Amino acid sequence: MTSWQALQRWPRAEQRALQDHLLRQFVREQLYPFSPYYRELFDRAGVRPEQIRTVDDLRRLPLSQKRDLLPTEAEPQRFRRFILQPDAAQLRAAWPMRRKLPLLWQRWWQGQAAVQQRLRAEYAPSFMTFTTGRSAEPVPFFYSPHDLGTLQTTGARLVDVMGLQPDYRVANVFPYAPHLAFWQVFFAGQATGTMLLSTGGGRVMGSSGDLRALTRLRADALIGVPGYVYHLVRRAAAEGLDLSSLRCVVLGAERVAPGLKQKLAELLERCGARHVRVFGTYGFTEARMAFAECPTADNAYTGYHLYPDLAVFEVVDPATGEVLPEGSDGELVFTPLQARASTVFRYRTGDLVRGGLSWQPCPHCGRTVPRISSDLVRESSVKDLQLVKLKGTLVNLEDCAVVLGGMPEIDEWQIELRKKDGDPLEVDELVVRLALRSGQDQERTALRVRDAFKSRLEVAPNQVEFLGLESLLGKLGMETEMKERRFVDTRPRA
Repeated sequence: MTSWQALQRWPRAEQRALQDHLLRQFVREQLYPFSPYYRELFDRAGVRPEQIRTVDDLRRLPLSQKRDLLPTEAEPQRFRRFILQPDAAQLRAAWPMRRKLPLLWQRWWQGQAAVQQRLRAEYAPSFMTFTTGRSAEPVPFFYSPHDLGTLQTTGARLVDVMGLQPDYRVANVFPYAPHLAFWQVFFAGQATGTMLLSTGGGRVMGSSGDLRALTRLRADALIGVPGYVYHLVRRAAAEGLDLSSLRCVVLGAERVAPGLKQKLAELLERCGARHVRVFGTYGFTEARMAFAECPTADNAYTGYHLYPDLAVFEVVDPATGEVLPEGSDGELVFTPLQARASTVFRYRTGDLVRGGLSWQPCPHCGRTVPRISSDLVRESSVKDLQLVKLKGTLVNLEDCAVVLGGMPEIDEWQIELRKKDGDPLEVDELVVRLALRSGQDQERTALRVRDAFKSRLEVAPNQVEFLGLESLLGKLGMETEMKERRFVDTRPRA
């Protein structure tokens, strides 16, 4: 694998040449011969693996998407078709002599069992995570030992991009779960030798237990889901706890609003932690890796710094699938370059990015690797609301989160989508529930929320409700759910 310290400063042309080389190898020696799903897709599209010579040639291939992974009556375990499944005949046919010679040599000196173990270390599924919240049913994604090595590699790169030091003590409050966020942090700790305490989040120890652990550890870094981290820090400030040891906060698994970064920094200052760096990260189960922002003095969006030797990202028009120019708004498409076990290729993430992809050197850290704009929207966050009888209105719930999360007078919030009067034939209603900071005026806040929604989303909430903080935390499931229930859709399913 290419040295990260060198690669992150390479000129764009050298990075693209490396991607072209790795893509050719991957398609010819891994994907086409060993993936049942993509071999069939290539053949159906009339594309030979030899025709994929550069990243630009990816346009020859159809896009795949999450519905391709979902079970059907005919294929209840459809996910298996995405697992690379080499056999002896395929290896002999697909691999060039430079790949076969080491196996032949090993068999001669150590026997066939040693060769089988070597191949198992590269291909055998040995670890599993699941998609969450992005399809009707969780889909398993498998890692081979080779992929777990990549997860450690990306973990070390995350630490490097964010500038975390090896002597940091880290509190990981992601929920214990077979999901990427928790395990990316775990393997980052393994790769760097960082002191890491994983609490399991609110469901395991509760916020009081997490805060005890955080203060006793004298943690330098706090890592978790944005809503739960904010809940912890707000409670620490209310109780007058000393968090002066904290130097950085890392947020993942959800979009990070700029207003939330500022609110966290202010709360942490009340706890004695000054000049704390707050980072957003981006990852998704199908990629089996995550990416981070670099540090700035004002915790600005910097974009997620990518790994050009491990993956190619494209930005496409979500309606047509056509590749868009650098910097364009569109949907992210992911292609791995060194994956094994569960492998997607030219995969529509469903994530919409404002500002697209940039190859310009980062103005903050100077790295030359490509960056995804930090302004991301999950496809599942865009809802069609029938606010009038005749037509629907697309509402981006993550824009709602940006509006509410950036208002300093709001402590917590929740949005419910429901039918007027509970009648399935009636129009939809958008209800905003708020818990305000002490001393804030409800009427003034309701007016400000309505105006902000009209300005940013071109719709206004039908109702703004005010609850006590503990009551709203209960509705959110802050310490009982894997993720807090920010958006609740109680409309009857069609």
